[in-house]
Amino acid sequence: MIKYLGSKRTLVPRIGQTVRGLPVASACDLFAGTTRVSQGLRRLGLHVVANDLASYSEAFGQAYVERSAQGRIPELLERLRAAQPPRGYVTETFCETARYFRPENGMRIDGIRAAIDKLDLDAVERGTLLTALLEAADRVDSTVGVQMAYLKEWAPRAWQPLELREPALCPGPPGQVTRLDANELAHGLDDIDLAYIDPPYNQHSYYSNYHAWETIVRGDAPEHYGTACKRLDCRTTKSRYNSRRESWSALTELIAALPTPWLIVSFSDEGFHDPLELRELLAERGHVGFAEVDSKRYVGAKIGIHNPRGEKVGTVGRLRNRELLFVVGPDRSAIESALA
Repeated sequence: MIKYLGSKRTLVPRIGQTVRGLPVASACDLFAGTTRVSQGLRRLGLHVVANDLASYSEAFGQAYVERSAQGRIPELLERLRAAQPPRGYVTETFCETARYFRPENGMRIDGIRAAIDKLDLDAVERGTLLTALLEAADRVDSTVGVQMAYLKEWAPRAWQPLELREPALCPGPPGQVTRLDANELAHGLDDIDLAYIDPPYNQHSYYSNYHAWETIVRGDAPEHYGTACKRLDCRTTKSRYNSRRESWSALTELIAALPTPWLIVSFSDEGFHDPLELRELLAERGHVGFAEVDSKRYVGAKIGIHNPRGEKVGTVGRLRNRELLFVVGPDRSAIESALA
């Protein structure tokens, strides 16, 4: 899986342990991102709905949540490996104007992406091939995990040749992928037992942080701005959850709209909201239990704060986060058992 700010890689085992203790057979991951949690829920045997507004998240969901057989993927990947590497938008924008990838790998990305559009594919095949391309690009990028800037000197991995690998099949029943506003989707989850909620809790926009992945998946050539060459629509694509003024009302509306009897809410102490206020909000839905998980902050925090010239100009306040995992439902004893 790609490097991703806010990834729940280290939290997935704790979430899995908790879900195993609850009487649930289906779940919706409302802000799925790279689908790490969705995959963990699928491995538990649940029917999973993976939802996110990002195009790249939809591709990951098709590869890891919907896909249930290898099918033609090995053959298709072999054909893509032979794609001619032209100098296209990715090379010009993300290798020459910006420096996310070495030009030779940018040309490979351009060639493979164009070749995908020429294949006769169903949605799952297409999403799986796009996932393979994103994961290959991530292995040779020159960032610290977000696409707001790039390293002053090429990262050692950036010199490696881009290599397509088949995304692993995720065990468990095949699920469903949606690309909808979570607050709108919430009203339609009457047949789902559990909602997993991990929205953005601060001002950092995932759309801006991973604009290159969005562009590669869409296959478009947007106007861009700034040193990071962000898509022009990053200026207008905003989430209420990234606004201190609007995020609490968005979350309140989401919690109220969900018909699912069980909720799991992941909350970082770097977020806008007071944990006690969040617990009071969740208590309106049923019994509430919680667990705390200590985790490292993303690698950029360790590197420190730098100006556009690459000079260190500030000190990061801390290197670790406290993640709170709230469990909400109708049965207090089940919650206590699940969190034990």
